[in-house]
Amino acid sequence: MEVVDILKKYSKDIDVEIKNSLGTVDPEELQKSTQHLIKAGGKKIRPSLVVLSSEAVGGTVEVAIKTAAAVELIHTFSLIHDDIMDKDEMRRGEPSVHVLWGESMAILAGDTLFSKAFETVLETPVNSISYERVLNALKTVVDSCIKICEGQASDMCFEGNFEVNEEEYMNMIYKKTGALIAAATRSGAILGGGNPEEVEILTEYGRLIGLAFQIQDDYLDVISEEENLGKPVGSDIVEGKMTLMVVHALSNASDEDKEELISILKDGEDTDVDRAIELFEKYGSIKYARDIAIRSVDNAKNLLETLDESEATVSLAMIADYVLQRIH
Repeated sequence: MEVVDILKKYSKDIDVEIKNSLGTVDPEELQKSTQHLIKAGGKKIRPSLVVLSSEAVGGTVEVAIKTAAAVELIHTFSLIHDDIMDKDEMRRGEPSVHVLWGESMAILAGDTLFSKAFETVLETPVNSISYERVLNALKTVVDSCIKICEGQASDMCFEGNFEVNEEEYMNMIYKKTGALIAAATRSGAILGGGNPEEVEILTEYGRLIGLAFQIQDDYLDVISEEENLGKPVGSDIVEGKMTLMVVHALSNASDEDKEELISILKDGEDTDVDRAIELFEKYGSIKYARDIAIRSVDNAKNLLETLDESEATVSLAMIADYVLQRIH
């Protein structure tokens, strides 16, 4: 079985839950704007992780499916607001929500998705599981939303700050990207009835693949072909973004090279991308980032081996590998 098949296995049920959740939104333009990115597609990795984590501890799809849908609603809310902040005009091959409906309606669409996520978790049927599990899953989801905002704020504060160290950077990407993935696996394990050790194992698995996911994005920005990436190669460099490669290169470069790299990041010229990549290669920064991503995935898979082997744990291991295999 391929990862795409694993994700498709749950997508239909997740889509039904999302449709039920958003089908009552009124007025029509708000409903359309909330549904736009969801209808545009998406791999549904995060909601699939909720269900798989439930199954990995002996739980069912049914107890986890509402929270799976909620996690996808939160992910979509964050994308809509990210596109507004970054002024990105395209998402998933479609015009961004704020391009089609304007910034004000896009903000409301994000806020609606955010609110609907909590409502959806609370609709988990409790005939077979306790309210306590549902409440703990909700707490997990709420906490991830706070972390996403903190991570996004840190990312914005890092712009133009070339003294950011690796620990600060890793904490930022955990909050911005890893926290929701860790919340997906943690909430699934809670709802599935995992014991405290199993819940912590799956939380850490999610955290590790979340870190690897973001680092892989940074890595692809400098090693991909434009047609695979869907955007110009080196766009992070042009935008002056702090990535693990930038942090590593700046902390290891000679004064002269550090000055040159900072100048490139400040200038935002496409013509400087190749030179920045040369400096990354000179200090082994591209390999360094890739190695950390690989190590994170290996550690995540090692954690899974401490659980009873099942179809779900095998699928989780395949998703961990997929994080590094994807090309966009």
